[in-house]
Amino acid sequence: MKTRKDKSFSFNILKISVLFVILALTSCAGPRLSLVSTTLDNDNFVKSLHGWVVFDPVTEKVIHNASGHRYFIPASNTKIATLYASHILLAPNSPAMEYLIKNDTLYFRGTGYPALAHPTVSDSVILPFLKSKKNMVWVERPSKDDRFGPGWAWEDFDRYFSAEKSVFPIYGNVLTVVNGDFKTARPRFFQDSIGTTQNKFRRAEHRNQFYVPERFSDTLTIPLKVSKKLTQQLLEEFTQKKVALGKGMDFSQKKVLLGVPTDSIVKEMLWKSDNFLAEQLLIMASSTLSDTLGTRLAIKHILNGPLKDLKDAPRWVDGSGLSRYNLFTPMSFVQILQKLQQEIPEERLLTLFPNWTANGTVEQPNPGVHFIFAKSGSMGNVYNLSGYVRTKSGKLLIFSFMNNNFRIPSALVREKMYQALEELHEQY
Repeated sequence: MKTRKDKSFSFNILKISVLFVILALTSCAGPRLSLVSTTLDNDNFVKSLHGWVVFDPVTEKVIHNASGHRYFIPASNTKIATLYASHILLAPNSPAMEYLIKNDTLYFRGTGYPALAHPTVSDSVILPFLKSKKNMVWVERPSKDDRFGPGWAWEDFDRYFSAEKSVFPIYGNVLTVVNGDFKTARPRFFQDSIGTTQNKFRRAEHRNQFYVPERFSDTLTIPLKVSKKLTQQLLEEFTQKKVALGKGMDFSQKKVLLGVPTDSIVKEMLWKSDNFLAEQLLIMASSTLSDTLGTRLAIKHILNGPLKDLKDAPRWVDGSGLSRYNLFTPMSFVQILQKLQQEIPEERLLTLFPNWTANGTVEQPNPGVHFIFAKSGSMGNVYNLSGYVRTKSGKLLIFSFMNNNFRIPSALVREKMYQALEELHEQY
C-alpha cells in the first residue's frame, strides 16, 4: 500500500520552485521514496506550462499527477498515438501495394507504403515483383490528404523534416546527396536539376529545382515537389521499365503485396523522429479501412474506437506532431502507453522506444545502462517526454512529462526532467 509522507508538499508550476512529490511504499514496511525538489532560477519558467504524471501499471495507481489533465502541444509525442494506430490497424508486415493481374498486365496502386527506395528503411519486395511483370499500369488512388498536414509551417517546404505526403511515395519523397558529391544524388532523375547558386531556400517552392552549397561534408536531404507525373517517371527510372498511368479501376478483387515488417518502420519513426514515416504510417493505416486514403480517417477510427475511453479527448490532426493544432494531455499519453504495454510484449515494446538521457535520444543504445524508454517531442518553446522508466526494484512505470511555452534553454528543462526520472529509478 502506497502512502504520501507529507501532503503539504505539492508540485506548483506557478512558482519558481518546482516540487516533484513522489512518495510510495513497495509494501507496508517497504522503503519510501524521497522528495524530489528542484529549483529553477530563471524567471521565465514561472510563466510557462508544465504537466507531470507517473503511473504504476501493476497497482493501477497514479503515483503523481501535476496538471495531468491540462492540454499541451505534444510535438513529436504525437508519434506515440501514431504507433498505437499502426499497432491496431497494420499487420506485422506492412501493405506495400494493392494489385490485380489481368492477362499479361499488372495493375497496381499505392497504400501510402513509405519504404520503396527509402534512404534508411528500404524495401526489397516491390522491385523484383514489378520487374517480373511484362506490362505495368500504375493506377491512381483517391486520397483526401493534401501534401502537407494541417497547421504545418509553409516556409519549411524545403526542410528535410517536412517531406510531402503521398499515396505512392518513392525515395522517401526526398532528394538525397551525400558528402557534396552530386554523383550520389538519389533519385538520379534530378542530377541535372541541382545548382550551387546561392538561394534562401534549398528548392524552388513549386518545382524540383534544387540549390545546394558547393561543398558540404554531410548528407543533404531536400523534399521533392511530388506529382502523379513525377511518381510515374520515378517508377520508370527505378524499375527500368515502362509504367503506364491508369485510373478509375475496380479493385474490389485486389490482392495485397506485403512489404517490410511494420516494426521496422515504426522503430525508425520513433528513434529518428521521422515525420515522413509517421505521416505515411497513418495513410497506410487508412488503406485498411477505405478505398480512399486519408489521415483523418485513420485518426477518427482510432479515437472513436480503441481510444474512446481516454479521459481527455485529444485534438489529433497529423501523424508526426509537426502541427501546433495537436493537443494532448499527459494523462492521455499515460493511458495510451498503458494500452501499448498491455497489448505488446514488453521486450518488443521497449525495443521500439528510444533510450533517453538528459542529452536527448541515445544514438547507441545500451540496455544494461539506460533505464528510460521514451519518445521526446520538441519544437520552439516546447519539450515533452513520454514513455517508460525501469526502476532498480524492477518495476516499469509509465510517465508523461510535458512542457510548453518556456523561454529558457530546453537543455535546462531536459536536465530537470532527467533528475526526476532518475529519482524514480533509484527510489521506487
